[in-house]
Amino acid sequence: MKNSLLHIANINQSLKNTKSEVLVDFICSDIAYVTVITNKVMAQSDLYIIENYIKKVDDINTINVEASQLSQSKSYLKVIGIPYYPHNLPNKCLTPNDVEDIIKQNQIFDNIVFVSKLQVIKVSPKSDISIIWIDIWNVQSGSKAKSLINRCFNVGRFIATIQGANMNPGIPQCKNCW
Repeated sequence: MKNSLLHIANINQSLKNTKSEVLVDFICSDIAYVTVITNKVMAQSDLYIIENYIKKVDDINTINVEASQLSQSKSYLKVIGIPYYPHNLPNKCLTPNDVEDIIKQNQIFDNIVFVSKLQVIKVSPKSDISIIWIDIWNVQSGSKAKSLINRCFNVGRFIATIQGANMNPGIPQCKNCW
């Protein structure tokens, strides 16, 4: 990328004009991507400013550049309060596909992307309630998970609650019989 120091100065001036605390420290371009390193974690508005500037630069072929995105991390959630044996499906337990269909119908999950397949676990042998483990892609600030934690939604006549969770290593095994 030619004149990268000039580009850094111009982007930083645009960021300062919007009273952003983010500053660009480094910029580099390749055939398929542009790398921008900043002094702090960017907000979506900062990314928009940088993206608009880069689209106007002559020595970058923006046709080959992928869509811009903030760095992402995984967040772990669990949903409680959904019956393991749904009333509309007698003699059939809840499957990850059933839960995914339920979640897709609820607007609080708009713009949420799952990292992996959902996991459905029965709380205990005598209970009819399940725990659904959900791993989602999140922005670095964690705002997507924060917006979901402690939210409730209806599943038929039941109320499900979303809670934060630690990293789920997989389906737990019975410590009695393994």
